[in-house]
Amino acid sequence: MGSLTLPNGGLVYLDASPIIYAIEKIAPYALLLHPVWEAAQKGQIRLVGSELLLLETLVKPVQLADRNLETAFRSFLRSQEMTLFPITTAVLEEAIQLRAIARLKTPDAIHAATARLTGCDLFITNDKIFERVSQLRVAALQDHL
Repeated sequence: MGSLTLPNGGLVYLDASPIIYAIEKIAPYALLLHPVWEAAQKGQIRLVGSELLLLETLVKPVQLADRNLETAFRSFLRSQEMTLFPITTAVLEEAIQLRAIARLKTPDAIHAATARLTGCDLFITNDKIFERVSQLRVAALQDHL
């Protein structure tokens, strides 16, 4: 298995997929992501995302009435290593441009816009569509297996 190349400090943006893989322990991605969590816990990087992650990660646990899974997601999203940025007018304006130019779906455009506006050094996902976004260094997990 390969490995992710993390920046030396700075912000690492998380799309929903890496969070889901880690919390639900989905192989082989959970193992691939382990160094990300270690670096964040050591303060070497700061993990960030959009508040949209609440919606994207919590629907399944709520549907399944799985309180343990719901608690695990909520705990991660509220952890000191993770910062969620609000969906502001500025984010939506940037998302409009990304939908128009890169042809992203609305949730993807919100994630990419948030990452760009916060100056992220790396964007971790498993969706190669984000490679369409200029000024965004994307690490698609499938490329690192």
